[in-house]
Amino acid sequence: MKELLLGLRLLLGSGRGNRTRFVLMAVGGSLGVCCLAIVLGIPGILAAQDGRIAARQPVVPRDQSGQRINSGFPLILSRTDPYGSAPLTRVFVARGARSIEPMPGLKSLPRDGQVFVSPRLHRLLRDQPALAQRFPGDEAGLIGAQGLARPDELVAYVGMSRAELSDGYPVKQWGKDYAPDPTVEPSTLNIVRFTMAGVVLLPLAVFLSVCARLSAAERTRRLAALRLLGLSRKGTQRVNAAETVAAAGVGAVLGLAEYEIVNQLVSRIGLPGFKWYPGDGALSVTTLLVCLVGCPALAWFVGRASARKAAANPLAVRRSAVEKPPSRWGFLPLTAGMGILTGYCIAGATGHAPTSTALSSVLVPSAVVLVGVGLALSLPSLSRFLARRTARSTQSLSFGLAMRRNEAEPGGALRVATGLVLLVFVASLAQGVLIELDQVTKSNSPVQLYDIMLEEINATQQHTLEEMPGLRAHIVALQPKVDGSEPTKPGVDAVVATCDQLRKAVSSVEGCVDGQPLWLWDSAQVQADIQAGDTVHFAVRGGRRTLDLKLTVPYQKVRFHNPVDAQVVDSGAILVPPSMLPRHTRPEDATLSLISGSAPETVRRVLDGIGGATPTAQVEPQGLAVEALQQITVVKTLLAVGMILGLIIGVAAYLVAATDRAVERRPQVTALALLGARARTLRAVQVVQVVLPLAVGLVLAVVVGKMAESSYLVTGGGAVFWDGGGVPLLLACALGVLVVAAVGALPLVGRRIDPELIRRD
Repeated sequence: MKELLLGLRLLLGSGRGNRTRFVLMAVGGSLGVCCLAIVLGIPGILAAQDGRIAARQPVVPRDQSGQRINSGFPLILSRTDPYGSAPLTRVFVARGARSIEPMPGLKSLPRDGQVFVSPRLHRLLRDQPALAQRFPGDEAGLIGAQGLARPDELVAYVGMSRAELSDGYPVKQWGKDYAPDPTVEPSTLNIVRFTMAGVVLLPLAVFLSVCARLSAAERTRRLAALRLLGLSRKGTQRVNAAETVAAAGVGAVLGLAEYEIVNQLVSRIGLPGFKWYPGDGALSVTTLLVCLVGCPALAWFVGRASARKAAANPLAVRRSAVEKPPSRWGFLPLTAGMGILTGYCIAGATGHAPTSTALSSVLVPSAVVLVGVGLALSLPSLSRFLARRTARSTQSLSFGLAMRRNEAEPGGALRVATGLVLLVFVASLAQGVLIELDQVTKSNSPVQLYDIMLEEINATQQHTLEEMPGLRAHIVALQPKVDGSEPTKPGVDAVVATCDQLRKAVSSVEGCVDGQPLWLWDSAQVQADIQAGDTVHFAVRGGRRTLDLKLTVPYQKVRFHNPVDAQVVDSGAILVPPSMLPRHTRPEDATLSLISGSAPETVRRVLDGIGGATPTAQVEPQGLAVEALQQITVVKTLLAVGMILGLIIGVAAYLVAATDRAVERRPQVTALALLGARARTLRAVQVVQVVLPLAVGLVLAVVVGKMAESSYLVTGGGAVFWDGGGVPLLLACALGVLVVAAVGALPLVGRRIDPELIRRD
């Protein structure tokens, strides 16, 4: 306890410079804690949103045998459509004889003709009147925040009569223990956590360590003096740790206050594709403990470790003895991590991509962590080796002085360069995650398909949909009838369309003749086990009767090709002219496929028209998994946040370490100036001292970063393993880092010579 009090007394009574250093340590630590709180707060935000999604889920009444109880309960029907890349959820509600509590966010269930919308949807309806076609009724109010996952969510509750909602299902209450469509799937959230750990937490650990070791040389000499005055070895370490912990504690409190301000501001402004309520960002008890206890604990260990040299050999510290060369054990984690990454790269290059995701989910993150730690630990040894070789061969005074200083003090490279080196390393890893996500969302198809089951619409609605403006074509695909007496040929569908409709639906057609059935054939598809002359049965309904439509696979083929990234028509199907269907009949098991252009405005206009013609029908836009698109948008936003935080941390670590190192080197710079060294030479020395070890670290970071990125892509199961297009961007970032480091090192050598700096204590 005496040592802790002594450390605090030295902190408060050792001059203005020491107090200034304490303030810088606290401010730097607060920035790191704020970034840490942001990373730890993201899962809480997602959990709060999923909790509100689960709270509005309907619970179906069932009897003891598990059958639905329909009598008297309200009916609901939920439909989710894409609006751009965001899901638009429409919940149709029909009141019943039994009254239940309204869904969260509403005071009562909507009546027939009433529409309650979310605030963002209210604004969209004002700006896009055509969107109102999807909501039959008049707007009666807004949905409260309790019923929305996010402030920008698109949700509408539409009141209808029970006759109009005959295909709905009953509901007795609201709320389940889980969200069926979470904001981010657990597997995707694991990717986000893994990337965030690399992008933010690795540089953050370096930054907090740098802040905890400000003015390390001066403090070490002071601790050595205390040790020579009789303070014990452990007491010396505790004195240093007390000052470091005090700065970390103040920084933790300031960082949490900064996070609260950032949360209030950003939650109200929002991020692209990701918004939340301010209360969702409230820090959990675990996060508070990590920030308020974990960061000071880290500072305690760093403070004790940094005082170990002064406590063990104070005379060597006071006499500025030559430092021991850094241990080569730092290459062990780097070598181990690169070994794992090399194995995955070889597996991808030889076409043997691993299929065991469980093993890869452990090995790849472990390799990334090992490489990150190895980069930090191996930089001093690399810097010393390069400095010794360069100093022996160079004839330049500036290079010679710079290299001899790096050889004598290789640990300086660790403090200055590590943050930026790790930033480039994790930037490549984040680039790989974005490439994998881009493979999921990228679509080059020139057309968009909308599939609607014919059994959900009547003949009038079908005619309205087929005549809707903005469509290229429409076809009806019949499924073969399942008959136990005669086996059904697999993949033999019937496509009801004219040759002109077929030409508009696919990219090319050869040999189509109207008025007769034809056999559709695409050589690019896997062909089903069928032959010309086979008989296929289809069911059509005429009034209350079900008729059997027997078709024979024709001998005459029509060769066609589907558009890129779109499966409009299956190869092996029978093209049936509309005139061949019996009059006043409709297929029983069939799908109406509407085809339009893929431009976002066209897709939105077509979906509005479908909603106006048949509001409650289930529409499946092929290739538009809107929930997945929204999740990917959220993940990209979170990765962008992580990259921004990593950039802030990396630059801050460099500025803090470079400035602190320059201040520590003022006695040496002053001595060289008194010996006649020019200011230009001293600035060149300072730039070379920083840039050369940083360049070596950046080259290594680019190499291992691309290896980590390729390993991640190999294990991701996508089509892209090697990101050649990302190399120029990564090299440009590394070059930019070098330029910033060089420019930042120039002003750190002052023009005024202060002899007091070389006065002995």
